[in-house]
Amino acid sequence: MDASQNDLEAIRKILAELTARVYRIEHELAVAPKPSDQTRASATVYAEAVRPSATLAESQKPAPPPPPPPRIPARAKTTFPDRRGIDLESRIGSHWLNRIGIAALLIGVSYFLKFAFDNNWIGTAGRVSIGILAGIAVVVWSERFRAKGYKAFSYSLKAVGIGTLYLSLWAAFQVYSLIPSGVAFVMMLAVTSATAAMALAQNAQLLAAFALTGAFTTPLLLSTGQNRELALFSYVALLDLATLFLVVFKPWRRLLVMSYAGTLLLYIGWYSTFYSRGQLALTLAFATLFFAIFAIAPLVTLQPKDEPPLFASIPAVLAFVNAAVYFLQSYVMIEEVDKTSMAWFALALAGVYIFLSRQVHTRKLTPGSMQVLHFLHLAIALGFITVAIPIRLDAHWITIGWFVEAGILLWVANRVQSELLNIFALSALVLGVARLLLIDNFYTTQLIFNMRMATYTVAVAVLGVVAWYASRRTDEAGSAVAAVAVVALNALALMALSHEVADYYSRQMPTLRPRSAQAYPAYQSEWRRIQIERDFSYSALCMAYGAMLMAVGFFRRSAFVRWQALLLIAVTIVKVFVYDVSQLDRGYRIVSFIVLGALLLAISFVYQRDWLQLSARRNVQESREGNPTSA
Repeated sequence: MDASQNDLEAIRKILAELTARVYRIEHELAVAPKPSDQTRASATVYAEAVRPSATLAESQKPAPPPPPPPRIPARAKTTFPDRRGIDLESRIGSHWLNRIGIAALLIGVSYFLKFAFDNNWIGTAGRVSIGILAGIAVVVWSERFRAKGYKAFSYSLKAVGIGTLYLSLWAAFQVYSLIPSGVAFVMMLAVTSATAAMALAQNAQLLAAFALTGAFTTPLLLSTGQNRELALFSYVALLDLATLFLVVFKPWRRLLVMSYAGTLLLYIGWYSTFYSRGQLALTLAFATLFFAIFAIAPLVTLQPKDEPPLFASIPAVLAFVNAAVYFLQSYVMIEEVDKTSMAWFALALAGVYIFLSRQVHTRKLTPGSMQVLHFLHLAIALGFITVAIPIRLDAHWITIGWFVEAGILLWVANRVQSELLNIFALSALVLGVARLLLIDNFYTTQLIFNMRMATYTVAVAVLGVVAWYASRRTDEAGSAVAAVAVVALNALALMALSHEVADYYSRQMPTLRPRSAQAYPAYQSEWRRIQIERDFSYSALCMAYGAMLMAVGFFRRSAFVRWQALLLIAVTIVKVFVYDVSQLDRGYRIVSFIVLGALLLAISFVYQRDWLQLSARRNVQESREGNPTSA
């Protein structure tokens, strides 16, 4: 009986557990409601109600198999659009239609008021009073909707009311001359301040945007066409500082874009109308103040949580645009006074951005924004250095300056282990090579010791430094850069020597045409002689340079250099057999073939003696390929 009693207890426990599991599964699959405590108790009582007096035969019966899993009902097809469609529909209905409705309401009220004004139903003072009272009433009325949870509609009404207040004050000053400009300015400033206070109290960035829009519109509404630079830019600077102060404590970085856009538009509008050279000092001072405010802003702004990627890039975009605009503003004003000063100005800006880069690097910002701003400020600094070179220098000195910049950047990049500086160094080097080959036009008065050879020498030296630094790296990128640098180095060196050969023979060319027919054969013979000597010198130069490369390849045990030598020698062979045979005189032709043959035999002898032990390496490689385990 003890055994049967134990079996019954085990069966009761199994039934209780199965019942509880079935209820849980049904609840999770939304087939049945969640079981209550009473239901669980009933299931337990049912399990315990199994008769303990069952016979031994019944107790020994195997436990019934677990019930099959509940059938999951197929989901009914819904007739509603997907979530994306619902979001779009909701946005159109709650936002866009609301804004269009506000615009239509404003237009309708404007037409009605205009009709009433045209028929003199309302006097001038009454018109302004109605506008001010209506604006205040709409703003107060909007608070009832905000209290009920309709924030979007409430903000839309506030936009209507605030806009009505600004337009009423503008009409009181500009249209009807009821109040002086000072009173109108103070009243508009009061509207702006009240809107900003509501934005802070309600923690609403949209209201802050309304206040900022009204603040930057105020100078346009109160403009009298007079030049008031000091008052205008002082007011704009205060607005920018207020915006900066606001974004330090509130994650409202979009206000920076609005503030910068407003500042830039007012500055351009004033500059295109009133600026003269006599205002250089004051205008440049204000431009520098605006630049400083927005250069500091990306370092102190708060980053909102879950900010979209588009808005997360605001500090970086603002930093870049601010630097570019300020430089262009300063260039336009300073360049017409002193071009040399503009070069030093660019270098000073480079120093400022190097300092800002260090400040960003030491601040405890989020990793993404810290890295982006750090590298962006460094890139802007190097960009100003690169721009300062063509501003300060002329002609080939620009090319040399870019080559020197590339060399310095390579040295610094190697010291601080910065891939970004390596990229900028290579960029400056590419600029220098492109200008050397495509733009620079040298006029030389002597051979070898001239500015053209000096420029090519600097380029070859910097390429050599690039190849040396890149060869010390162990990655594939370093090997590729080293290979390209070596090829470019040899190509530029050969081009520089070819230019000298061409200059040498061009100076020997007869410069005057023969004055008589009897002197023409002598002139033609002299011209032909110089041309033959020049063509032979090109062949000799290629053979000599190829031999030098081959010697370097053997000495350095560099297959890459030896392949360059073989390629250059192959080009020389084609030239000798195809061109020199038909064009050169017999003496030069003989010398070309003898020198080329001797050079080829010497190189062949070195390979046959196997001084580099190439055959041994080949045998080892073949043995490894035949027996992979030997490696």
